[in-house]
Amino acid sequence: MGDNGNWEEEEEEEDELEFSRNYFLAKELASSVKKSKHKLTDIDVVDEQELREAAMNIQPKHENEIALLLDSYIAMYPEWLLSLRCGFALLMYGFGSKKALIEDFASQTLTEYSVVVINGYLQTINLKQVVIAVAELLCDQVKAKRRVSSRQQPFNTQSMEDLLTFLYEVEVEDNDCFVCVVIHNIDGPGLRDSETQQYLARLASCTHIRIVASIDHVNAPLFWDKNMAHTQFNWCWYHVPTFSPYKVEGMFYPLILAHGSASQSVKTAAIVLQSLTPNAQSVFKVLAEYQLSHPEEGMPINDLYSVCRERFLVSSQVTLNSHLTEFKDHELVKTKRHSDGQDCLHIPLTTEALQKVLLEIS
Repeated sequence: MGDNGNWEEEEEEEDELEFSRNYFLAKELASSVKKSKHKLTDIDVVDEQELREAAMNIQPKHENEIALLLDSYIAMYPEWLLSLRCGFALLMYGFGSKKALIEDFASQTLTEYSVVVINGYLQTINLKQVVIAVAELLCDQVKAKRRVSSRQQPFNTQSMEDLLTFLYEVEVEDNDCFVCVVIHNIDGPGLRDSETQQYLARLASCTHIRIVASIDHVNAPLFWDKNMAHTQFNWCWYHVPTFSPYKVEGMFYPLILAHGSASQSVKTAAIVLQSLTPNAQSVFKVLAEYQLSHPEEGMPINDLYSVCRERFLVSSQVTLNSHLTEFKDHELVKTKRHSDGQDCLHIPLTTEALQKVLLEIS
């Protein structure tokens, strides 16, 4: 027994020594291997426009099979229309762009109804303008039914709450009379915030409004609680994979391994600025004009406030700060510390791009 115990102990010690030898040998070999000096920034990326053109020229595959698949969806158009008439909203999901499919459904089947389109794949969307357009269309239909005798207050002067109240309470003789709101990518960047989804849900709950929407993100259903999904939106889900490329939707997203295109930066900045108030645009112009005349330095916040106050663009520092917060949220303006210690504002665009942006918003 004693000999066996000693033998087992010796075997364990040898195993531990062998493990130690292997460990230090591995460390020694690892330290002797030459490490690559290449960095991610050394990758020779192509121009964004060139990459987009190459992507557009990729030849599609399995065209016959995809055509048969789309034909099967066309055969479902009457079912989709019946769902809308019964008060449901349509939610299309599945791999591939569903933009062309939904637009074809609307152009072929919804010819008797007014249609408003929301491109949710855009970075910014003015939802109130959409609701105003829906209210105007529905009001016209009500007038056609001779149910409105008094003059309606202009919709563009009403609040979002007033507009939704009007849409919810409006009465039309024909129950089959509704305005259809088509939303491409209801999970898009311009519609993802909770407040916007709440407004869309309330819009969908109106008696004479119908929603046809598409989603592409796997977590998109997390936007809605049980009440929103089953009561307000009242979704009728349809799995419609099209295997179509996201050509239009992808135009507004930066490409991986591509240089940022100046034209794309101008387009994005112009879209954001055009969605802001005229006063906010004027404040941005003041900052842009200063940067064009002083390209090497940012504009001190106090100087911007003084100029804007003189031009009656802002009434207080609080108003200016609200504009600056909006600019910073959209990455139109950045803050940097000047050599004398004061905070200065800088627009992260080249001189040429900044000039183009000013032309776009003018």
